[in-house]
Amino acid sequence: MYEIYVILFTFLSTIIVNFFLLKSNLLLDKKYSSHKSFLNKNIVPLSGGIIFLITICLFSKTDFYSFKLILVTIFLVGVFSDLNLISSPDKRLFIQIFIVSVFIYINNIYINSISWVWVDYYLQNTYLGYFLSLFCFVILINGTNFMDGVNILVIGYYLSISLIVLYIANSFNLEFNFNLTKIIVIILAVLFIFNFFGKLFLGDSGAYLISFVFGYILIDLSNRNPTVSSFFIACMLWYPAYENLFSIIRKIIKKKIPTKADNRHLHQLLYIFIKNKVSYSNNIINTLTGLIINFFNLLFFLQAAKNFDNTKELIISIVVAVLFYNFAYYYLSKKTNYRSN
Repeated sequence: MYEIYVILFTFLSTIIVNFFLLKSNLLLDKKYSSHKSFLNKNIVPLSGGIIFLITICLFSKTDFYSFKLILVTIFLVGVFSDLNLISSPDKRLFIQIFIVSVFIYINNIYINSISWVWVDYYLQNTYLGYFLSLFCFVILINGTNFMDGVNILVIGYYLSISLIVLYIANSFNLEFNFNLTKIIVIILAVLFIFNFFGKLFLGDSGAYLISFVFGYILIDLSNRNPTVSSFFIACMLWYPAYENLFSIIRKIIKKKIPTKADNRHLHQLLYIFIKNKVSYSNNIINTLTGLIINFFNLLFFLQAAKNFDNTKELIISIVVAVLFYNFAYYYLSKKTNYRSN
């Protein structure tokens, strides 16, 4: 029955928060950089993170006393970024590292196995596990922020993950935080509708928050269930992680600052490609771009779900996905012939 309350609360609070932000001229997509204004010229509330945070804090039941405090803290870092009060990527990165380090250390949440015996031997060293977990969290958070550029891309991506994980956990009786994940599915489903029509954005605050929560959920799932290969978790999070890695390498090769935003991400090239092929409105093309990428990732997730306990098959899946990403990027780059600022 509580699911109905979560749906109603999320829907109504989204309408109220959006109205308040627009009327108060607060936390709106102000387009502080060309990267942020690349695909959408409208002023839209960055309310996704607010709704996600409030609903999680009100309805979730977590055993970690610091969990909600950490959520608020990392959300605020994103808000300061959205308001351009922390404009330096290096400063944001340092703060993220500090917050995540505190969370990992206090709650002892860290990766203790990656399904490779020779690596797992070294992960018996707790501090090495802490460092690996910190690295993965930071990559995930910033990779998610990189991919947040078209409607429903981030929300649809994590909604797909939560549905896949719920299905596996139910089907195979895995130990799992069902309460938190079911709440997240509801929140993301409601936000998906608003974001689909361009009525709200996540902003840095929402991207940081959602990615952090999923990092925690998936590490917890892997640690509780030895049968779940850690490469299944890698399959679930491959896209934002690889988006981050690919972007850094690409910028280094081009002799650009790795942390500086640009307009050469895969979703931006796909947007340009579609725009050059059809005469739909920018908002429709924006949403269509997110749908195409999420459809590919959903097919990939379904394949990974069939082999959630088979490390070899999962590694092959990741390699195939990476190769497809590289091919798609190369093809779109040539077809669009687009030069970033």
